[in-house]
Amino acid sequence: MILRHYQRSGGTPYVLIGGGTSAIGDPTGKDQSRKMLNAEDIRRNTEGICGVFEKFLEFGEGEGQAKMVDNSDWLSGLNYMNFLRDYGPMFTVNRMLSFESVKQRLAREAPLSFLEFNYMILQSYDFLELYRRHNVTLQLGGSDQWGNMVSGVDLIRKCKQAKTFALTAPLVTTASGKKMGKTEGGAVWLNKSQLSEFQYWQFWRNTDDGDVGKFLRLFTDLPMDEIERLELLEGKDINKAKEVLADEATAMLHGRDCLDGIHSSLQGMFGSSSSSSSSPDASAIDATGLPSISVAQPTKLIDALILLSFASSKKESRRLIEGGGAKVDGIKVQDAMHVIEFEGKEEVVIGAGKKRAGVLRLEK
Repeated sequence: MILRHYQRSGGTPYVLIGGGTSAIGDPTGKDQSRKMLNAEDIRRNTEGICGVFEKFLEFGEGEGQAKMVDNSDWLSGLNYMNFLRDYGPMFTVNRMLSFESVKQRLAREAPLSFLEFNYMILQSYDFLELYRRHNVTLQLGGSDQWGNMVSGVDLIRKCKQAKTFALTAPLVTTASGKKMGKTEGGAVWLNKSQLSEFQYWQFWRNTDDGDVGKFLRLFTDLPMDEIERLELLEGKDINKAKEVLADEATAMLHGRDCLDGIHSSLQGMFGSSSSSSSSPDASAIDATGLPSISVAQPTKLIDALILLSFASSKKESRRLIEGGGAKVDGIKVQDAMHVIEFEGKEEVVIGAGKKRAGVLRLEK
């Protein structure tokens, strides 16, 4: 999003893909070394990342058009002895040990391999190559990359006597203080193969009330006056702001055409009508990417909620049903002894509360 704003302000973004550095680990803020990837894993990941950036930036050869570069272009052909001779004297172990990410690993006596220790040198060299090849003078990154980025500024100053800059953004956290990590549990995927449009929409719709204003600013293109109006909504009306956030964020990534299907699926699963007999057809269910599980017929609703992880026990499941929070094909069910009959259908949609839904599929 920072690159998106930068491009719209007249800058030329260079997106650096880590095809080379992904072969080793980055110790930043982690207790464990990263999983080593083979060449096929790196190729597949690189293609996925490139596809995502193309949704947010305008790429091309003209002035102001974004460019995609891969550090494997210069790292894969390095001569180790020459590299040590030319750049080794410009880095000190003393400075490396001063970085908080490294100190945390050492304090916890967590493994820190020599491969990972080289990450700072390679990231600094990336900045130098970007300056040499493309006259890139500003590096953007998360605040956890500050040490590596400043090292790149220093390397360019020593090698080229040039002045370059580093700009960091705070890591995004939720109102609860939890980090919205890329590889941590609960992370949201940007690739449709990992997370459907419907699930992506639901991720933003489930935003905590206290995060709505911040996320509208960070992850949409809405004008500030509209955001300020939306974040003033209170009570149940705040859900309208969450739906706008979900619509705008999803449209930016997956295109606005997908919103009609998402809204139709939501109406079928969470519609307010308690007497509706309509249910989403199989194609609509498949398009949502909802969690699903195969069951034998008949199946008790109290068990289905547990199977779909909407309740952790029969007691919790019964409380959800009797409290009016359970629906079968859009129809509210408050009988804890209710048995789900497929009645010639292959799928049944189970709703839990206002935000969760799953699919029961009949075993074949």
